[in-house]
Amino acid sequence: MARKDLLKGLMQAAVEAPAPEDAPLPRYDRGAIGAVSRGIGDLKRRAIIDVQPDLIDNAGLRDRLDNDPEGIAALAESIREYGQQVPVMLRHHANIEGRYEVVYGRRRVAALKLLRQPVKAMVREMDDRELIIAQGQENSARKDLTFIEKALFAQQMVKSGYDRKIICDALSIDKTVISRMLTVVDTLPQKLILAIGAAPSIGRDRWTAMAQRVRGADLAAAQRAATASTSDTRFEQVMRALTPAREKPDGARQIKAANGTLLGEARPAAKKMVIELTGQGREFGDWLADHLPEIHRNWLESKE
Repeated sequence: MARKDLLKGLMQAAVEAPAPEDAPLPRYDRGAIGAVSRGIGDLKRRAIIDVQPDLIDNAGLRDRLDNDPEGIAALAESIREYGQQVPVMLRHHANIEGRYEVVYGRRRVAALKLLRQPVKAMVREMDDRELIIAQGQENSARKDLTFIEKALFAQQMVKSGYDRKIICDALSIDKTVISRMLTVVDTLPQKLILAIGAAPSIGRDRWTAMAQRVRGADLAAAQRAATASTSDTRFEQVMRALTPAREKPDGARQIKAANGTLLGEARPAAKKMVIELTGQGREFGDWLADHLPEIHRNWLESKE
């Protein structure tokens, strides 16, 4: 009888035992299941998907001055022949579900839009700050982005509230170079820069020289001077317009033909006389150089 009561008590205790509170859920951070979870996440981040170009909008900061429709058309032909070799990077649109925004690869998106072909893209989750840094780092690695385009990109980052450290990280440039870039674009009027364009052959030194000449200059006239078809030539035109005309030295005399046509000028300099023949005077200059010995002999005879 006692044995029966003992078993009954044990069974009743087991039934009445309280369940443990807040029992932790099983964790799979380690081991095979955790490895699979991490692997799936990595694959998603590396996956390349096809996105229709009409679903892609621009985002971030403007990084190019020239629209370059010919360059986009050439890129489209290359993609038509060889395919899209390098994917672009996108993020999900910040405000519109089902749409995307470009992190980098705008030219490829534009070219594929011309071809009406889907865009091969990697999609990342990132906020605006991460987008700007990614865009800047991609720009700094590109050899075709010009000095003035990088300088304007840095200026846009400053105006957007990013500190110098983030700007340096985004462009992979130290603070000294960033400061010089900002000095140029803060000094030159934006309308003048846009009139010139990207100027791919013009580096920091020449842009700095232009910035030093704008103070007190006729900027409207300089902007009107930018009429050439190429950006590099427009830079040279503006530079000439900003260069003050040299005053003629004392004693300079015009050289004119018998009919009054201006041939050039003669001006005294240190221990020499400089004769410059321009325009119609160039041809006369060639003849003069050939006949100088005879002219000099006649001059000597006239002094006797």
